[in-house]
Amino acid sequence: MVRTESSDDLETAPHAGALDICEIAGSLRRALATFDPALLSASDCVLVAEELTASAKACTAASLLAASRAAQSGAHRDRGFREAASWIAHEAGSTARQAKDALETARSLDRCPRTREALLAGDVSMSQAHEIAKAEQERPGAEADLLEVARNGNLTQLRDQARERRLKSVSPDVLRRRQLAARRFRWWRDGLGMLCFDGALPPDVGLPFLNRLEHLAQRLRRDASARGGTAEPFERYASDAFAALTRGGEPGVRSDSTRTELVIVCDLRAWRRGHAHATEPCHLIGGGPIPVEIAKQLATDAFVKGVLHDGVEIRTVRHFGRRMKAELKTALDLGPAPAFTGPACIDCGWSGHGVQYDHLDPVANGGLTTFKNLVARCRPDHEAKTERDREEGRLGKRPRSPKDRLTARRDTGPP
Repeated sequence: MVRTESSDDLETAPHAGALDICEIAGSLRRALATFDPALLSASDCVLVAEELTASAKACTAASLLAASRAAQSGAHRDRGFREAASWIAHEAGSTARQAKDALETARSLDRCPRTREALLAGDVSMSQAHEIAKAEQERPGAEADLLEVARNGNLTQLRDQARERRLKSVSPDVLRRRQLAARRFRWWRDGLGMLCFDGALPPDVGLPFLNRLEHLAQRLRRDASARGGTAEPFERYASDAFAALTRGGEPGVRSDSTRTELVIVCDLRAWRRGHAHATEPCHLIGGGPIPVEIAKQLATDAFVKGVLHDGVEIRTVRHFGRRMKAELKTALDLGPAPAFTGPACIDCGWSGHGVQYDHLDPVANGGLTTFKNLVARCRPDHEAKTERDREEGRLGKRPRSPKDRLTARRDTGPP
């Protein structure tokens, strides 16, 4: 039963539009109650999955918009709930925190009419709308571009793009103060007695540690594979690497496993001036903008690399130090010019741990280790590409022994 917002709080009969939607929703649920995908062909299941996914996004959006309207009038109290978030959490089977976030997203859609329209059409999800609304609030005008990313990409790509736009709306000095104020570390024990923790570190502190951890975890996984062991999820090797690093090393692990690299991109004009203008980058690869002052502090006694570009592509890479090598990897690690935000999987956009470099034309097929023949791919997409190359006869026969697998990985993996 729907209540008006008048002071008399008089009950009224449900609107015809509400009755229509409720009837259609009920009909869909009754149809789904007897749904058996085994009775359909694989191609029919693709169509059903796509249509139901779009419908689910549209239904979620309409439900939350209706819930937001009800919450504003206090109608949720008629259901026995003091807080609107508790009512929504009860209906959706979610947590109160998730329900509260969903309500805030629904309310913020007043500032994002195009996103609201896309939501109700089933083109984007509430999670995507949440990212767009946050970015639009902090950087007005971002909605149109981010909506296009949401329609053509996944949530990870959208989050990366939205975060980049939000960070650009804050000066590096203000951002630095916010990051320092947000640092934390807490820990607890779970039901298995495992020690769990959660934390947040400023990028100039956290990135070097994570780079070391990832480097060591990758090595531990390769070593386990070379020994013929059963492959485990990467997060388990990361756990072992974390334990090794906190102990100051792991017996049997080569010393270069803790090698770390923190890449700073800074415009030379900003470096000389001491602060950056709007069009002059000064950021950490994978860590976002930083003040030029912090960049200079981090560069103290560092191995310096010079990269010359014309705003479109990299022209020259030089390393200044005792050893002159890895120029190609430097160019790849920077990511596309002129943003230089680091490598991301060419297939899915993933830019976190596990990004590898894949030869478009495999070495086994005569491909060269050159800038134009190498692209970034996450591990699953890299392995899928390798299998496609093998099926096309570009890699020879499938390796059988652990030693052969390790040799093949060296031949087809990152340079």
